[in-house]
Amino acid sequence: MMNIVVLIGRLTRDPELRFLPDSGRPVTTFNIAVDRPFTNKQGQRETDFFKIVVWGRQAENCANYLAKGRLVGVHGRIQNRSYETPQGERRYVTEIVADRVQFLEWGDKRQDTSNTDMPVDDFNPTDGFQPVDDDEIPF
Repeated sequence: MMNIVVLIGRLTRDPELRFLPDSGRPVTTFNIAVDRPFTNKQGQRETDFFKIVVWGRQAENCANYLAKGRLVGVHGRIQNRSYETPQGERRYVTEIVADRVQFLEWGDKRQDTSNTDMPVDDFNPTDGFQPVDDDEIPF
């Protein structure tokens, strides 16, 4: 069986970071808008909206560096869950649990989304970037 989702879209609002009360584990949620690859009968593109859930250190990074309007790539899986409201109604939720979130636009959260260059101040060598010597590149 397979459950894989890959999406590229823009955040519809700023991410929300919270910590689980029992474990203190960080979790961030945000929504992205993804245009459909075709137009409707009126010649307009329609958009789908997806709730994204991110856990752990990546959740903290998303909360710190993403903002409304930023372009992101999300790799994860679809998850369905349900809960009961205080009024006793059963509610169902479908969300994307992200294994990986790729920041496709960088910058200060206060900047507009037209800046796609990562500012030098935000560079952190522990973020997984490893410089490669030209002799190691196979092409």
